[in-house]
Amino acid sequence: MPTSTPERQRTLRRRHLHERQAVVFGSLVAVLAVVGLGSAAVYTGVMKVPFLDREFSSPPPADTGPAALPAPCPPDGTLPMPYNAVQVNVLNGSGRTGLAGQTATGLTARGFIVLTTGNYPTSLSGNAQISFGEPGLAAAYTLAAQFDQPQLVLDTRVDATVDLVLGDTYADLLDPTGVLLDPAAPLVGVTGCVSLDEARLSAVPGPTPAPTEEFQDGGTEDSVEAPPEG
Repeated sequence: MPTSTPERQRTLRRRHLHERQAVVFGSLVAVLAVVGLGSAAVYTGVMKVPFLDREFSSPPPADTGPAALPAPCPPDGTLPMPYNAVQVNVLNGSGRTGLAGQTATGLTARGFIVLTTGNYPTSLSGNAQISFGEPGLAAAYTLAAQFDQPQLVLDTRVDATVDLVLGDTYADLLDPTGVLLDPAAPLVGVTGCVSLDEARLSAVPGPTPAPTEEFQDGGTEDSVEAPPEG
């Protein structure tokens, strides 16, 4: 058996080094080739990547109401209405269970007439929204005094009922001692309000009138329904 000389050992080490380098470079070339082929296949549509076909979406934003519409100012000399003359539907747009019922109880204790309670079709961003027609303008301002900066929205309804929608930041009615409402003093318009004539031009559609039931005496009674509060 030939004796291993220093020169032979160096030759063997160089050979082993070259073999390892060849393996490493060969593996890199193979990986790059696979990546290149895969990219070309995706680019040309031959191969589809599952996550690229998925539509990315975010939850729909909460309803902020018709915030761009200016509220109507009360005509000069308009006085607040007695609480027991204000008829209101209370709707929960906050997503918190029981809020409409709780608020309705508070309003009833103050003398307001609560017609219905229920859920608003969407969530409402903000504190509260009060919707009303022209006949309910004084009622709406009277109700608005019980809340912290509610949004007032004129719609096309022809009766004096008022819809109150509670938003996601609503907490509670104002303390009665903080309600700045003098029955003998004319109502003051909210900041940025416009004349009734101008507000009328951008009034939103009012609720669909409920069917009426005739009584034997010839009168009618409005039947108002709202979805139960969840």
